[in-house]
Amino acid sequence: FRLNMIKTKMVRDIKKAAGYILDSEVVAFPTETVYGLGANVFDEVAVKKIFKLKKRPKDNPLIVHISNKKQLEFLTSEISEIARHIIKNFFPGPITVILKKHEIVPYAATAGLDTIAIRMPASKIARDFINACGVPIAAPSANLSGSPSPTSYRHVLEDFNGKVKCILVGPDS
Repeated sequence: FRLNMIKTKMVRDIKKAAGYILDSEVVAFPTETVYGLGANVFDEVAVKKIFKLKKRPKDNPLIVHISNKKQLEFLTSEISEIARHIIKNFFPGPITVILKKHEIVPYAATAGLDTIAIRMPASKIARDFINACGVPIAAPSANLSGSPSPTSYRHVLEDFNGKVKCILVGPDS
């Protein structure tokens, strides 16, 4: 028994999970590939929790997930023609573009870099969750650094039960 242990809530309600993001918490959520550990990209305290939870090196930048292309204007200061082509043809989908970051994005999310990695998941539940949060979500895979990436909420529980406040359970889980 640990005094600092928190109860991890398993929810299927997207709005309930989004509430944790708005309270500076980290939420595990499904994407089209794996589960991610998400935090509000603009909340430096929450973003730093991801690094601590995963035991992730601070120089390893996070991917930022968006629910719609309009969110790009808050994350990046410029989009190259090649990036525009990729975004137009492959978003949403399991592809990431690297762009020059906007000054409002904290360096904690980009590991001190002037660039930002952005993806728009093809998963409807992931996009609905991000949309309900109202902010882009910084989210690496929901596993300890160096461990296999989780493809179900049960895998997330193995590493993070009692360490994250909420797991959004996907439809296939």
